[in-house]
Amino acid sequence: MKILGLTGGIGMGKSTASATFRRLRVPVFDADAAVHALQGPGGRAVRPIGAAFPGTVREARGGMVVDREALRRAVLGNPDALRRLERIVHPLVRQEERRLLAAAQRRAERLVVLDVPLLFETGGAGRCDAVVVVTAPAAVQRWRVLRRPGMTEERFRAILARQTPDAEKRRRADYVVQTGLSRHHAQRQIRALVRKLRQR
Repeated sequence: MKILGLTGGIGMGKSTASATFRRLRVPVFDADAAVHALQGPGGRAVRPIGAAFPGTVREARGGMVVDREALRRAVLGNPDALRRLERIVHPLVRQEERRLLAAAQRRAERLVVLDVPLLFETGGAGRCDAVVVVTAPAAVQRWRVLRRPGMTEERFRAILARQTPDAEKRRRADYVVQTGLSRHHAQRQIRALVRKLRQR
């Protein structure tokens, strides 16, 4: 079974790429979705995050949840707090990832995608047979990101500061998918990549 890492900076088109892999019947582990589940009702990260960051957990339908905006404020611009949060969340995400990989192995899947935004930053590339990076021109990235609800210039800069620069990601990638032209163009690149990897 081949493990393909999927990554790219914010606003580069990773979600669209991930959806394309799913449509091609490739199992995808979505690290962001795993984090949301871990911080949602009944999530295993809720209690430890609440203990480490008082005031970031609230009651909701279905149980206690992490208040993501309060947590963002607690760690924004505070590297020590961010590292503390990562020590809680990353091991739990890895457990979920291993669960999906084991299930795919049992089904004899030929290809699995690990959709991890901070794949290079967290050393995750070493767990993959190959890495695909989605990219777009900086102007397209900026336009996409600043259209998001609640996004500000300050927040955008803070996110970029945490991420490996796009040029470095592309340099370290085994495959690069360009998403700045059109969705159809990006999907065509991914279909060709899946055919190539499945044939190996």
